[in-house]
Order: sequence, then C-alpha cells, then structure tokens
Amino acid sequence: MTLETYVPGRSPIHGWEPRQKLFSLMALMFALAMVQQAWLMVPMVSVTVLLYWLSGLPLSFLLQRLSYPGLFILTAVILLPFVSGETVLGQWGWLTIRQEGLTAMVLIAGRFFSILTLGFILFGTTPFLTMVNSLRRLGLPPLMADMALLAYRYLYDIGNTFRTMHQAMQLRGLGQQQQKRRSIQQWAFLLGNLLLRSYEQSQRVYQAMVLRGYGQAVSPQPSPRTEGKCSTGLGLTVIVLAIAVGFVVAEVSL
Repeated sequence: MTLETYVPGRSPIHGWEPRQKLFSLMALMFALAMVQQAWLMVPMVSVTVLLYWLSGLPLSFLLQRLSYPGLFILTAVILLPFVSGETVLGQWGWLTIRQEGLTAMVLIAGRFFSILTLGFILFGTTPFLTMVNSLRRLGLPPLMADMALLAYRYLYDIGNTFRTMHQAMQLRGLGQQQQKRRSIQQWAFLLGNLLLRSYEQSQRVYQAMVLRGYGQAVSPQPSPRTEGKCSTGLGLTVIVLAIAVGFVVAEVSL
C-alpha cells in the first residue's frame, strides 16, 4: 500500500522512460522465470542487486516488503533438500540432505527473490498512474486500465474502513478473554460487512461515473515529452534486454 514512498527520486531508474522501463523489466522477469540451471543463480542475483542499487531505493524498503512473502516461500521450500531427490550429499542420523532437493530450493528462492525485487523496483520508482498510462500506450484495453486504477484507488478506502470497523469492534470487546470463542464469528461478520460495503460503494461510484460521461469517446491525450531522458533510458533498455536475452540463450543452450 506504500509502494510510492520513494517515487520522487533522482536515480537512473527513476529517470527511465516508463514504457521502456516496463517492457525491459517485464522481459527480464520472464527470462529469469525460465532459469532452471543452478549456476545461473549467481549472475541472476547479481543483476538484481545491481539494478536495485541503481534504483536508489533503501534496503529497508525491500526488506519490509519481502518479509511476509519470503516467510511463505521459505515454509514452502525449506523441506525440499530433505524429502526430494535421490543423490545423498550428507546424512546425520535420520536427517538426509539430497542434491536434487537442494538445487530446487536454491532455484525457487533465487527466482522468487529476483522477480519480486524487480517488481518492487518497477513500482517503487514509477507512479501507478504513469504505469497504467504506459500499459495503455502499449496496448492494454481501456476497460482493464480503468479497473486497475479504481481498484488501486479504493484499496485505500477499504483499508481505512477496515481499520475503523476493527477499532470499533475492539472497543466493544473483540479479542478479550471472554470473547475468544466468538472471535472467529465476529471476524467473519467483519469481513462480510466489509465486502457488502465495498460492493455498495462500487455501485455508487459506477453510477456517478456514468452520470459524468464515463464510456463516451474522448480525444486522446498527448504523450509527455521525455527528450532529456531518452539517452539514459535507451541505454538501460538495451542493456536490460541484452541481459534478458543472455539468460534465455544460456538456459536453452546448456
């Protein structure tokens, strides 16, 4: 919910033309998702760390957002070296480490870290509105762009409503010792009420948009001028696309 905290930066990644940045980083993400060779983990993580350093984003920005998904992926892959594969690397009593499971764990963790970090670089250095406009200029249907903008906008309203309702329920005894048996039921009521309010608000917003002319043809807006960013952005685009092609070629040829 706070990805745009460091958007007003001055790093080379911040000055990258949005369409080129979006296309290049997405191509690199898809290339990294295809990696199946364990020896490619070192260059893959190195490229990711280098791009994050160029973005000028603080390390705390990444660590805070990697914590919850990182914990989830860790619980999913931590047992792979002990239960998957046939080649035994070491054994201590009943504990056995297998090569295939260890390789799979390294691959999954490396791809997860690199792809998620690139996503944080993309959204942490580009305003969401600019991102959606870039997607529209790259061919995204207008309806999907509008849905993305509305969903992003009203996530904050839903979050505020949830906090207000949760605080009101806490003041009425939610979480207290004598209310623990009813806590699951109360949480279900809270989430159901939140869904109903969100649906009613979406209907009101849509009706207000229709009354203001939503759906009628409008003249296209001129694209922003980015002459001062072309040289740096073009260089980054060429380098990142070349790296993506290099990973694909290395994966296919070996």
